[in-house]
Amino acid sequence: MDVHPQPFVPPHPTPRNRPPTSLELIRTSMRNPLEIWGEPSYRQPHISVRFLADNVLIANHPELIRHILVDNVKNYRMARVRQLILRPILRDGLLTAEGEVWKRSRKAMAPVFTPRHIHGFAEMMKDRTESFLDRYRDGAGEVHDVSTDMTELTYEVLAYTLFSGDIAGDDTDFADDVDKLLSTMGRVDPLDLLKAPEWLPRLQRLRGRPVLEKFRRIVRDTIDQRRARMETDPDGVPEDFVTLLLNAEGPEGLSATEIEDNLITFIGAGHETTARALGWTLYCLANAPHERALVEEEIDAVLANNPPPVEWLDKMPKTRAAFEEAMRLYPPAPSINREPIEDDTVTLKDGTRIDIPKGATVLVMPWVLHRHRLYWDEPNAFMPSRFWPENRDRIDRFQYLPFGAGPRICIGATFALQEAVIALALILKEFRFEPTPGLNPWPVQKLTVQAQNGLPMRVVRR
Repeated sequence: MDVHPQPFVPPHPTPRNRPPTSLELIRTSMRNPLEIWGEPSYRQPHISVRFLADNVLIANHPELIRHILVDNVKNYRMARVRQLILRPILRDGLLTAEGEVWKRSRKAMAPVFTPRHIHGFAEMMKDRTESFLDRYRDGAGEVHDVSTDMTELTYEVLAYTLFSGDIAGDDTDFADDVDKLLSTMGRVDPLDLLKAPEWLPRLQRLRGRPVLEKFRRIVRDTIDQRRARMETDPDGVPEDFVTLLLNAEGPEGLSATEIEDNLITFIGAGHETTARALGWTLYCLANAPHERALVEEEIDAVLANNPPPVEWLDKMPKTRAAFEEAMRLYPPAPSINREPIEDDTVTLKDGTRIDIPKGATVLVMPWVLHRHRLYWDEPNAFMPSRFWPENRDRIDRFQYLPFGAGPRICIGATFALQEAVIALALILKEFRFEPTPGLNPWPVQKLTVQAQNGLPMRVVRR
């Protein structure tokens, strides 16, 4: 008799049984914000609390989330704490810009992320992954930090799809540089929680300025190279992300600094979310042989017929489901923070009334929402079958937010899903991953959710 094994439960913080003191909350926020959340956050549809004289609403109910991110989105701006953390890195990039600046950037980028353009990237995604796999073919049986590997792979895909391979500079230290950037510039500082003025220096961010300036130099050099090419060989310039933004420059379009900010956003962070999700997917499958076998069986069956890679996303629903389940457990963007411009009131279908005062901090936390006891069975377990086609209708649109929702939904969501399935198919067609002894990766929030000490695993041929 075929008995389905117990699902794998990967590492995660144990919810607190008591509220943290203000000092504990500040310390934990600096170390790892994922460890803040207590049992009520995973059990209640919404929680209103006071923190350092601020009103804070933790929004878990799908109706409430829809109201904030979609129905009354015009009344909500980015929360000040979030902007204090992100704007020093990204300035007016797409993730942090607001108002007319955000509208201009989104409009300028939209043509690159149409289905037609994204489908056109599939062959390049396949080629770059095939090239990347040489490191595993040459070193089969060796231990690799899969977290670092996936960062380098997704950077390669980004560089050759959106930038036509024309990113300036040497990328040999790219994964280390991204880690330095997120470990310094991307972490919560006590002054952020206190909403101190931006001009007050955050000490740990001072350590991150050299690597941030390195990224800025790469972007400026990339822009200069492309401008020169547009002048000397206009017919030979690729119609990619860089060209698109430069062509959008002007009084009615983007400014030079906005172009730079958007390029730094995509070079420094655009690949990072997919990289982390791929690493967690490979880790979870390595510890769930039953789930891995289902994915391998699907990949082998599809690739045996050699369909073009643009069709793989639709033809491999179980591979996609494993990736989506990893994003549920380890959401690449674990927090969505908003702040109402004016007082707001939400009345849920069950009659519950929720008052949200002007200036409150509203937290929609995919990390909490994706593990919430009200909305998920066995919420801490790795169970990709939740996302199989026959089960997807059971998931409310606003209980699963790996890419956000509403007007500010991630512009690269389809790009990321296509890239992930192509990468997983090629990797798992040839290789398996074996956790090293004692591997128990602890999830840490540094803008994205990443494994504290990486994901060292032995890579072996199937």
